[in-house]
Amino acid sequence: MLFEDLIPEFLLYLEKERRYSPHTITAYANDLGQFKEFLEEQFPQGLQEFKLIDNIVIRAFLGGLKRGGYSITSIQRKITSLRSMFRYLYFKGALEINYAKYVHIPKKPQKVPSFLELSQLNEALRLPDQGSPKGKRDIAILELFYATGIRLIELTNLKTCDIDFSNHEIRVLGKGSKERIVPFGERAREKMLQYKSIRPGLLVGTDDPKVFFLNLKGKPLTPRGVQYIVDKYLEQVTDGKSFPHTLRHTFATHLLDMGADLLTVKELLGHKSLSTTQIYTHTTVERLKKIYQKAHPRARQVKK
Repeated sequence: MLFEDLIPEFLLYLEKERRYSPHTITAYANDLGQFKEFLEEQFPQGLQEFKLIDNIVIRAFLGGLKRGGYSITSIQRKITSLRSMFRYLYFKGALEINYAKYVHIPKKPQKVPSFLELSQLNEALRLPDQGSPKGKRDIAILELFYATGIRLIELTNLKTCDIDFSNHEIRVLGKGSKERIVPFGERAREKMLQYKSIRPGLLVGTDDPKVFFLNLKGKPLTPRGVQYIVDKYLEQVTDGKSFPHTLRHTFATHLLDMGADLLTVKELLGHKSLSTTQIYTHTTVERLKKIYQKAHPRARQVKK
């Protein structure tokens, strides 16, 4: 069977058996189509007899992508697409050896997350006009982001019934539908209660959608709407660090700076793996080094 005939069969398997989204299937189709074009130019015998495609051929394909300027993220995805298809062919019995699984996946360099200094954060929290309904809502959003470190989608999906003001905690449905309880402080409680008191006024003529944060027409705030709100304030106190996720990074960094252990921060953020949380230690270590260089008498370079 020709390699190009196997691609539609595999994509149909992803759609019917694995229930992949149309977007994901399109991405797989593009990746595999690009690999087919590579075979046509560099290894045409692989098109006629796909069993001849080994790890050397796959590495040659990936090497061409790297020389072509493709990002690590793009190359990782294409390896994933090839691995998935070759695994399918192996379990189907069409391949005796799954060479794709032996191909190394390059690691994406970890970026140190951007965060706000405490002075920047305090400045941003002073910006909303808290005399207006809009300002009461906006300050409640900012305070809750910083108090809990929740994700953007977790905030927009937060229902009124998920907030326990008496115990200072919220119930969050995170990635993989994993539920967690996250505490918040008195400052966030105060601002959220102030917003809650004016929230019914936003519902005039509309049914309550149950989510806590609404736009000024009484409809649920969308992720894009929340991002616009957060960006509007953060861009006034930063030089580009104007994303809701910046407040999540700030939450984690400030906790670690003040002595919180990594496992606690992992649970609060809802990370599946501790390695995901460890990226924040790079930030705190660099900050400690700067403080040490500035404060220790023998750390500074001696002037001659």
